[in-house]
Amino acid sequence: MARVILFNKPYGVLSQFTDAEGRKTLADHIDVPGVYPAGRLDRDSEGLLVLTDDGRLQAKIASPKHKTEKTYWVQVEGTPDTAALDALCRGVTLKDGPTRAARARLIDPPAGLWPRDPPVRFRKSVPDCWLELTISEGRNRQVRRMTAAVGHPTLRLIRYRVGRWTLEGLKNGDWREIGRGSNGTGV
Repeated sequence: MARVILFNKPYGVLSQFTDAEGRKTLADHIDVPGVYPAGRLDRDSEGLLVLTDDGRLQAKIASPKHKTEKTYWVQVEGTPDTAALDALCRGVTLKDGPTRAARARLIDPPAGLWPRDPPVRFRKSVPDCWLELTISEGRNRQVRRMTAAVGHPTLRLIRYRVGRWTLEGLKNGDWREIGRGSNGTGV
């Protein structure tokens, strides 16, 4: 029976349990032995991180070959036009090759969003907006590189969904065990 934990990772926390440099890690928030992150979120990204004790489930979530969808709320500089959104949807070419097609749309600022510490730098002369971006791969800093490739650098990045699991009802810095699944199916 797989153990599955959903964690709303705060900004500045590493997606690992130890750090030789003394930075904040998962151990500062989660005291559950034997679980490990299924995939990663960069230190400067926030949101849903799935942890499990099931290696097959970890692989299914993290490996691009399984095409597990992940949805992000992305605050970007400027307001992408239709051409930029279409480019994200078709897939953009990055230094490590083209990305898979994605789903991208403009959204209102997410309701009930927690404040980030430190806050995103506000500039009167540069507008910003929010996108919802769904991808099915997980390259290093992929969402940030995709938005930059279409001329809209990421200011804040929050992963909202991994497979069927979301942040719904999970406060920033909190976690919950969603029960023990059979064998990691139904991601």
